[in-house]
Amino acid sequence: MSWFLLLIAGLLEVAWAAGLKTSESFTRFWPSVFTVVTALGSFALLALAMRQLPLGTAYAVWTGIGAVGAFMFGVVMMGEALTLARVASASLIVIGLVGLKLSSGH
Repeated sequence: MSWFLLLIAGLLEVAWAAGLKTSESFTRFWPSVFTVVTALGSFALLALAMRQLPLGTAYAVWTGIGAVGAFMFGVVMMGEALTLARVASASLIVIGLVGLKLSSGH
């Protein structure tokens, strides 16, 4: 269950990052509300996951999901550049996340 909570927390991190971009520095009301709500949800689920998972593993996986997810969201939804170097870099993050999961013992 902790890994599921961590996954949802990471997805909410992607959501609040996208919301932050669309809030235009908190100058747009509804995107700003969305950003704050999803950020709080992400932090709360991360905290719950950390009850069972090691700090370093949980935090690295949370930020990794957020980083790779935000990268993919930016490419797919916002037309950001998709280059070999960016894909290779995101792939390295994913490889690291898999390694942390496999070595965590949970």
